[in-house]
Amino acid sequence: MTTVRTCVAVWCLMLPGAAASAGELKVGAAAVVITPPAGAPMAGYYYPRAATGVHNDLFATAIVLDDGANRAAIVACDLVSLPASIVDQARALAFQRTGIPGDHIMISATHTHTGPSLAGQGFRSNFEGETRRIAEQYTAALATRIADSIERASRAMVPARVSTALGSEPGLAYNRRYHMADGTVGWNPGKMNPNIVRPAGPVDPDLPVVVFSDLNGTPRAVHVSHAMHLDTVGGTEYSADFPHTLSRLLAAAKAPELITLFAIGCAGNVNHIDVSSPERQSSPQEAARIGTILAADVLKAWKLLTPVANPVLRFGGERVALPLAEVVPGDVEWATGIAASYGRKDAAPFLDLVRAQKILDVDGRKGQPLEAEVQVIALGGDVAWVGLPGEVFTELGMAIKRASPFRLTIVGGLANGNLGYIPDRKAYAEGAYEPISARCAAGSGERLVEAATRELIRIHGGR
Repeated sequence: MTTVRTCVAVWCLMLPGAAASAGELKVGAAAVVITPPAGAPMAGYYYPRAATGVHNDLFATAIVLDDGANRAAIVACDLVSLPASIVDQARALAFQRTGIPGDHIMISATHTHTGPSLAGQGFRSNFEGETRRIAEQYTAALATRIADSIERASRAMVPARVSTALGSEPGLAYNRRYHMADGTVGWNPGKMNPNIVRPAGPVDPDLPVVVFSDLNGTPRAVHVSHAMHLDTVGGTEYSADFPHTLSRLLAAAKAPELITLFAIGCAGNVNHIDVSSPERQSSPQEAARIGTILAADVLKAWKLLTPVANPVLRFGGERVALPLAEVVPGDVEWATGIAASYGRKDAAPFLDLVRAQKILDVDGRKGQPLEAEVQVIALGGDVAWVGLPGEVFTELGMAIKRASPFRLTIVGGLANGNLGYIPDRKAYAEGAYEPISARCAAGSGERLVEAATRELIRIHGGR
């Protein structure tokens, strides 16, 4: 397709990778550029904007694992989100090309706010003219490009060893919900706001690191995760945000061909904004600063790496029905009128647009509950990846990690689809942006915690 760049980074020659022998782990990694052309609509906000250029490319990055009996793929895309329909298409294509079953493939979005907006995602994607053509063409080809990354990683497999470490970065992320002096809970209440009392929730400082090295000890791929919104670059140029700098610096420090896969943690209520500082925090320089600090943290954690014993792949998952948020008589008519103002100079207030989009999405389900896929991929009893399909509050991710029997549990959001914000129960009573936006009812996040915990305990006990 002409609207998606096709440059590819892989490690080792592009030859079919032989399956691992029993007891031997093979790993391959690949990164395929998925940057659209200029003029595509950009995601992340409640006002329209079109891309004017490329600050740095966007990638679909894949790591494929083969233990001799099973294969798995973990993929992260530099996009604000991915609908389940595209995930399903990519999984089906990848299965045709590689034989990896769809439920052994975890596909997530990094949540960069300087990526493209996909077609068919509500009134904010009702594009026109050339913008619409570009968006539709890009969206139609995206699943193929994601499958390309999995296929190329599968063909690049070599015998490998896996090591893990748990780093920490407590100084970059901030809970963006605050108790205010008037008794309410505010969302992003502004820098130096004298009415801020205290944060309404925690941050998760964990920085899990998984390193895949060849038998000569050369690191070939690294999986890094952190719970923080990717919304630091701003502007109208495409950018992967701070993972771009993270990836570049790790390759410079460790191996030129090192591929870094960054996956967002449970960051639904966490961003990088320090309200106690007056300094501006939206620029390419801010993204570079954050990426540099995270790269240093990963390199510090590198010295703490511990080999994964018995790296046998295990799989689990549940489909969890989540109740819908309430829609009352009159809501749909109101929301339809609000939605019609989107993109105009006299557009409705921000939170009205947010609530309108939620109402229309919920009404469109005609009473059918949301289906949330909770996915687990594990290596032996040492490390497990948990994928959850939305912008999950950090409290929920931390609860899963506390309950997990694995030495290292990596909980990621925006995996295998996007159900929108998934707050914890207490946030619904507090109100503000995320609960107003949430398509699922109170208690949904706790259902996901319960399902993930069940699967982690089951898989760990069967290793």
